[in-house]
Amino acid sequence: MNKIFFYSISAALAGFLFGFDTVVISGADKQLQALWGTSDAFHGSVVMAMALWGTVVGAIFGGIPTNKFGRKNTLIAIGILYFVSALGSSLVNDPYTFAFFRFLGGLGVGASTITAPAYVSEIAPANKRGKLVALYQFNIVLGILIAFLSNYLLRNTGEEPWRWMVGVEAIPAFLYILFVIGIPKSPRWLVSKGRMAEAKRILERINPGLDVSAKVQEIKTQSDTEITGENIFMKKYRFPLILAFLIAFFNQLSGINAFLYYAPRIFEAAGLGESTALLSSIGIGVVNLLFTLLGVFLIDKLGRKQLLLFGSIGYIISLSLVAAAFFLNWGGLWVPIFLFLFIASHAIGQGAVIWVFISEIFPNRLRASGQAFGSSTHWVLAAIIPSSIPYLFSTIGAGWVFAFFAFMMVLQLFFVIFMMPETKGKSLEELAEELSIKEISTTT
Repeated sequence: MNKIFFYSISAALAGFLFGFDTVVISGADKQLQALWGTSDAFHGSVVMAMALWGTVVGAIFGGIPTNKFGRKNTLIAIGILYFVSALGSSLVNDPYTFAFFRFLGGLGVGASTITAPAYVSEIAPANKRGKLVALYQFNIVLGILIAFLSNYLLRNTGEEPWRWMVGVEAIPAFLYILFVIGIPKSPRWLVSKGRMAEAKRILERINPGLDVSAKVQEIKTQSDTEITGENIFMKKYRFPLILAFLIAFFNQLSGINAFLYYAPRIFEAAGLGESTALLSSIGIGVVNLLFTLLGVFLIDKLGRKQLLLFGSIGYIISLSLVAAAFFLNWGGLWVPIFLFLFIASHAIGQGAVIWVFISEIFPNRLRASGQAFGSSTHWVLAAIIPSSIPYLFSTIGAGWVFAFFAFMMVLQLFFVIFMMPETKGKSLEELAEELSIKEISTTT
């Protein structure tokens, strides 16, 4: 189990770079707009959102190298993308080249949301899978916290602090590459490629005492039920496809990425000064980390559905209060307090659950494709929504934006209660059989 934990945390470090890369731009946000004199529309849709569009491309196509070249090799390539992106974006002198290098980092983020959870879910035992896959989310929020803290500490570094803010990511990216080089290949991926002997050797290495022959045979039997040439859009896989779409859809319609990208701007709009806004952003990172830890601890005890139920209720309350604070001009520390509650609700609910759940509901041969579908849904919305925030705030106002997010979380609550299945404690092979059978039974 110690080896599985080490390999899981090594792969999950891709999440640290995901979180850092996603949020580090928030500290450079207003500096870059002032430096290049760009309009709100250009700044939001190109300078700020280009990494997100890279993420969309990485999420859509990341399943291809994950399937063809394997989980491990794809994770190494992801680390290289992060490293090149960090160095390149810190050295440029115009918004277009900056956007290009941010796009490369986005490719890494998008692909990592497929490859890292798939890898961890495939090496983890069923009773620990939720916790181990959720290490990816833990690393995301740790990266978010460190990015907020890094932005604050580097805010007065040199004449152009933004260069240090975005460039420092090259250090953890290099360390991540070193870590992931040392992990074994996924035994389930090896079985899907017919490499049985290699799969057995790795299973013996990561899980001593396991009946390796029986496990390989179980994986092979389930894999053999998947006909070559099948895809996730076939009728038999409709139910897991709908589940992946809806959980990703509601994740972004909570407004989480819009908030993380523009946290200092939102706090300033609520009446806080610039330095106080940056400090409040660090507070958001701390709350996110603590409640993610709680979610990681509870996910294999209470289950995925129960956590998302708690999170949905917290979303509705917190987002409604944020909207009311803007409508009624409550000002002061009310908005940060309500947004701390929002982040706590996200961390223990969607944050802890989404990547675990999507990695569990598709069969072995189609897992990377299913992850790609769920991730691309998530990231298309994550690109569209944050890119529109500066425009929406300056036109209809922040209150209406947060009221809309609150309404969408009411719909998520209905999804959780009436549609979402529980996946805790079941092997990936059991879930593949149950969910495809469930889809067939509902249409006959």
